[in-house]
Amino acid sequence: MKAADVFTTLDVELKPDPSRTVIRPFSFGYPSAFEAGRPPRSQVVVDRIRALDDRMRARMRDLLLTPMRQRHRNAEQVLLRRFAEIRPEIGAGHFCEDEQLLIGAYFSQEYAFEAAALFNPSIVALPDEQPSEPGAVRFVLSLRGIGEGHISSITFRTGEWGPGDRLTIDPASEHGVPPRIERHEGNWVRLLCEDSEDASETVIFPVLPSQRQGVEDLRLVNFTDHDGVRSIIGTYTAFDGRDARQEILRGVDLRRVEMSPLTGAMTGYKGMALFPRRIDNQFVMLGRQDNENIWLLRSDDLYTWETGTPIMAPKYPWEFVQLGNCGSPIEIDEGWLVFTHGVGMVRGYCIGACLLDKADPAKVLARTASPLLFPSAEHRGGYVPNVTYSCGAMIQGRRILLPYAIGDEYSAFAVGNVDDLLTVMKPA
Repeated sequence: MKAADVFTTLDVELKPDPSRTVIRPFSFGYPSAFEAGRPPRSQVVVDRIRALDDRMRARMRDLLLTPMRQRHRNAEQVLLRRFAEIRPEIGAGHFCEDEQLLIGAYFSQEYAFEAAALFNPSIVALPDEQPSEPGAVRFVLSLRGIGEGHISSITFRTGEWGPGDRLTIDPASEHGVPPRIERHEGNWVRLLCEDSEDASETVIFPVLPSQRQGVEDLRLVNFTDHDGVRSIIGTYTAFDGRDARQEILRGVDLRRVEMSPLTGAMTGYKGMALFPRRIDNQFVMLGRQDNENIWLLRSDDLYTWETGTPIMAPKYPWEFVQLGNCGSPIEIDEGWLVFTHGVGMVRGYCIGACLLDKADPAKVLARTASPLLFPSAEHRGGYVPNVTYSCGAMIQGRRILLPYAIGDEYSAFAVGNVDDLLTVMKPA
């Protein structure tokens, strides 16, 4: 068997939908050269709103809420919450409800979070959710959406895989719902997603200065700690427009999610992915700290990563430029199965795999000499041409479900068998 024959593409695709929007904060000010001697621009806008007569405010409220109610189930609550967020900045006094709604609207924007792209998927099983029939498993899928300004957000889908290779993605809600944000000392936030009626409504958009230009490439894992507590954890890249760093998302049920920065010398880079359990009582991650090799990182603290060692370097032409992980390692009988990405000619991204030793994952046992998935002739274009990429797969028994992105634009799915994959690997 050839490496390219291991996976079979399914007839399921997820494409960007510009009609899906979310209400997110909007802020504005004067350029620094024009600030001196003037009241804050936010106060100027609020004063203009308050100068309107009651009849005009009521008319504007109706013009606002008629379309917003059609596109957002909880538009009023979101706008009133936004007013409460900026309330300390706009002076004292009583504000009637119409004023609160209008002020909330002027400091908000409707954002089409997946208008340009919906890609770089990651997937984990939801073992506590009951599937529709025996032999199936429920899952949650994370995706990176790109909207106006090339700003990345994270959105979700749920679905069911099995029995066999049957794959069903639950229909996405018409609504995008922003989480309520609790800010805490230490520059971490808690996102409260209780307003979402299903996972597809939750949109995680940039909320911290480190994320100003995007929350990118969430790599999910079902993590089981040494005390038996299970949680869904994801590492992602926070990008402020200049610098990238790794942050972590933790939520047992994706209804209350904590987002925290990672600290340490190893975290100012992209692409870290957590192993699903501790090894030798330490947390372990993969990364690509030097933008060339796959690194193994160990830490006693989930949030601090100071040291690492490169364990796998480019060897074959399709990976001469760069190697990296495609999500968290998957534990199988033979070791740790890791899907990898390699970068080759014309910045083409292909997907391969390697096998790490179960007791000592610094040891690479085997790897694919040829890519498993690669940009085909009919899929060579896209938002970013020549890219096939994934942020994580899942297995059921010995079957693999691998979601992957095409051209940094949309997402597809492939299935394969662990035994076939191991057959096409060569000793490292």
